[in-house]
Amino acid sequence: QVRLVESGGGLVQAGGSLRLSCSASESIFNFNVMDWYRQAPGKERELVASMTSGGTPIYADSVKGRFTISRDNAKNTMYLQMSSLKLEDTATYFCHVKKWLYNYWGQGTPVAVSS
Repeated sequence: QVRLVESGGGLVQAGGSLRLSCSASESIFNFNVMDWYRQAPGKERELVASMTSGGTPIYADSVKGRFTISRDNAKNTMYLQMSSLKLEDTATYFCHVKKWLYNYWGQGTPVAVSS
């Protein structure tokens, strides 16, 4: 069973930055895919950024140029650097990994962007 723990969410003013972290209970080399999703109130969960081992990260159009996904293999941690935050970025952010055929989710960390 893979455990994922997100941290780094909070309240930030529009235009500000936050860095989210997702710490895994095992080596992230074990995962085929590592992603960040978000879910705003009343909306469906959507993919924000994704990376595979050795692959080029992909981003939702809404966050391109503002968000960066990265990983620290030694710390078994994935990050989402968020800059130039907008009101519409307000959501709960979840990390997700895929290990073989199985999907694992963190509990989510809330991000609120204020004007």
